[in-house]
Amino acid sequence: QVQLVESGGGLVQAGGSLRLSCAASGTVFSSSTMGWYRQAPGKQREWVATITSGGSTSYVDSVKGRFTVSRDNIKKMVYLQMNSLEPEDTAVYYCNLKRTTGVYAGADWWGRGTQVTVSS
Repeated sequence: QVQLVESGGGLVQAGGSLRLSCAASGTVFSSSTMGWYRQAPGKQREWVATITSGGSTSYVDSVKGRFTVSRDNIKKMVYLQMNSLEPEDTAVYYCNLKRTTGVYAGADWWGRGTQVTVSS
């Protein structure tokens, strides 16, 4: 019903920028809440950012002012613009979709992740 594919990860120096993309399939994208999570080696998966179907955004404190999440409902894409990157941002970043309507309301779908490495 839903497939998510992340892209845009890579290696960047501290202070640099990356833009992650997530392409969604299916017909439920525009009504769904989208999010980004990350997981560093030896750590639990951490919530990073969320954007609702209405465009409201929220962020974990550690990335506020540096990261921006956005969405394009025509292209069925969600983005994470990451600026002023720090070595602590190094992790695998995952795209998340949460259904908000219908019989599957509340269900989660995940992409396979994309690696972000920040050097110093």
